[in-house]
Amino acid sequence: MIEIINLHKSFGKNHVLRGINLNVEKGESMVVIGGSGSGKSVLLKHIIGILKPDDGKVLIDGIDITALKENELYEVRKKFGMLFQMSALFDSMSVWENVGFSLLRFKKINENEVRSIAIEKLRLVGLAGVEDMMPSELSGGMKKRVGLARAIAHEPEILLYDEPTTGLDPIMADAINDLIVEMKRRLSVTSIAITHDMNSAYKIADRIAVLYDGKIIDTGTPDEIKNTQNPVVRQFITGSAIGPIRLEGVHYEKTFNRT
Repeated sequence: MIEIINLHKSFGKNHVLRGINLNVEKGESMVVIGGSGSGKSVLLKHIIGILKPDDGKVLIDGIDITALKENELYEVRKKFGMLFQMSALFDSMSVWENVGFSLLRFKKINENEVRSIAIEKLRLVGLAGVEDMMPSELSGGMKKRVGLARAIAHEPEILLYDEPTTGLDPIMADAINDLIVEMKRRLSVTSIAITHDMNSAYKIADRIAVLYDGKIIDTGTPDEIKNTQNPVVRQFITGSAIGPIRLEGVHYEKTFNRT
């Protein structure tokens, strides 16, 4: 359903994506992991057509979106729903207005119908009875659920998740992971999530792709990634400060003086 071919993107002298190749099958849940600043969000923005590559292609259902005009790209974007990292709710709108925002703006249905759809989607993510609340009245976990309800309001074919568990405590993060798995089961969507949370990656992924130094260096099932012998991947998934991935500005001595 999604095919990324030799994707390159630079910002000035910073060559962020250096020949990304990745395939995502219809109905598959793909998780892209990588360190902060590795280009995960840049990759996601290319998939949805917010950014244009310097070179390479992004195919959605066989259509190269990098070659589309804006009005053509708009039609392809209707296939997508997106859960943003910080939920990105509009503070001045009620919960149901946030969930139904795209429906109110782009579809020719009346406000009562949109409200009904919003209530239905909120119930689907376990939030019955909150439709008239304001975002300021919600906890972080509730905001994530409202963001997910908004992402699925127009029944997309593809769901994108930008760091879905960022800012949540471990229990709420696990609840969001469960919800993502449930959305895949109920809606049969194709999904791509970017994260550096390995607990989340292992739970929601059919396959995991590892982004490092601008390229996908390994791809496999959660079990295959857990058992990889690639030293870069092993360092990342175990969270070790010692290894081939060096922390900028930080130097570790191999030996320490004992007193």
